[in-house]
Amino acid sequence: MTSNSLKMSLPKDFIWGFATASFQIEGSTDVDGRGKSFWDDFSRTPGKTLDGRNGDVATDSYRLWKEDVELLAQYGVKSYRFSIAWSRIIPLGGRDDPVNPKGIEFYSKLIDALLEKNIIPFVTLYHWDLPQSLHERYGGWLNKEEIVKDYTRYAQVCFEAFGDRVKHWLTMNEPWCISILGYGRGVFAPGRSSDRARSPEGNSSTEPWIVGRNVILSHASAVKVYRELFKPVQKGQIGITLNGDWQMPYDDSPENIAAAQHALDVAIGWFADPIYLGHYPPYMREMLGSRLPEFTEEEIKLVKGSSDFYGMNTYTTNLCRAGGDDEFQGLVDYTFTRPDGTQLGKQAHCAWLQDYPEGFRSLLSYLWNRYHMPIYVTENGFAVKDEDTMPLEEALNDTDRVHYFEGTTRVLQQAIHEDGVDVRAYFPWSLLDNFEWADGYVTRFGLTYVDYDTQKRYPKRSAQFLAKWFKEHQESSVPTAGIKRGPSSLSESSTKVPSTPEAADGIKLAAPESNKELSRLERIKQVVRKLIC
Repeated sequence: MTSNSLKMSLPKDFIWGFATASFQIEGSTDVDGRGKSFWDDFSRTPGKTLDGRNGDVATDSYRLWKEDVELLAQYGVKSYRFSIAWSRIIPLGGRDDPVNPKGIEFYSKLIDALLEKNIIPFVTLYHWDLPQSLHERYGGWLNKEEIVKDYTRYAQVCFEAFGDRVKHWLTMNEPWCISILGYGRGVFAPGRSSDRARSPEGNSSTEPWIVGRNVILSHASAVKVYRELFKPVQKGQIGITLNGDWQMPYDDSPENIAAAQHALDVAIGWFADPIYLGHYPPYMREMLGSRLPEFTEEEIKLVKGSSDFYGMNTYTTNLCRAGGDDEFQGLVDYTFTRPDGTQLGKQAHCAWLQDYPEGFRSLLSYLWNRYHMPIYVTENGFAVKDEDTMPLEEALNDTDRVHYFEGTTRVLQQAIHEDGVDVRAYFPWSLLDNFEWADGYVTRFGLTYVDYDTQKRYPKRSAQFLAKWFKEHQESSVPTAGIKRGPSSLSESSTKVPSTPEAADGIKLAAPESNKELSRLERIKQVVRKLIC
């Protein structure tokens, strides 16, 4: 390590790894007792995804999870962020519905295998895949009285089953997307919108704001349960992860400077201000009036301070001009074109993403100075234009994605060492090419290429760059104290993944398990009986 890299090295306890989400990778949607999520039928509905494909197979990671763990170990990651599918744990979703032992078993084996490789499990409880039955039963996220109780119970089941080994919890992934894309624009499940060409039901002027409030309350209620019943013994951390990109004024005019702040208020402050400051941004009230659902005094006591850190998902920077007509953007017009006609950065495959690392640094500083919470960067990534149609060798040499991460890691160091921002983790998105929601499979964010016909995984140059970069800039190994399996009845259910020769495709495959499935199942049944009694 050079003297310069020592000077700019990451903190000793800094963790990094790759991230995924259950519906985007698992597949096996009708296997081992899993219930439907509302993305199952939504993604199967003609016209809901760009390529007409669905999440029934995805990257087949429910079956190939051992290969994925071996891949993570080869990359040398410190941590792996993944999400749990609610409908695998409680197939019908409700607080009085049965818990599924097979779902508990699957994630327990995954967690144990990660720990065997000294990889910290960083677990998201909800990444957009609501059990379909809850949507049908009472409207899902639209029903405050029911969804808060059902989500809290689901979270408690997970704390009980996995919390002896999981010390990093995320309650929700990107509430803005849950609310706006699912209940405003209608492009994500359940697809509700005022646009009758898109959806026969929904009210885009009211429902997104109702859903946002209910997501915040569900998050805060689960955090309260964790802190009161589990954290004293399990010693973990819990928080929420919010999406939001840097919003930069189009020019120095007062109206565009104000517009950039308004965009930040709606993209980030809508959720972050109540959770960290105890109130909505004033601009939200000004823009929405009585359509913004307020919190009661008791609710705001529950919400304020309900995150141990700031979970940050960010991808790009927008130039902001006053005068937009989209409430979901704060009545602000977004563009990537500067006043002189040049583009902000390299264009990604998705229209909403350009490469501009300076915005990443500015956002880190903004969040640190506004909320004064340690920051975990839980998603950050780039989709190379037309990568899906490239020959394999060309796709693996993903120069544009490497350039993106070269910039992000450079300004990450600057934010920590020059700006004094307390950044504690970085999770590039994503470990694998995967089902990219409404984009189907044509948009690839993976650090690892997936051949969807064979499900073979091929490391891209960007993965190799990140693995090398973090190895060179980490001061020392992350301590593993505090993440070892505890004394719960599930702690013996380890699935050891011994080293084996590399397969022909360059991925190490796990050896067969020993014949202990019956005893493991009995232990899991004991835990499930405890949970439902």
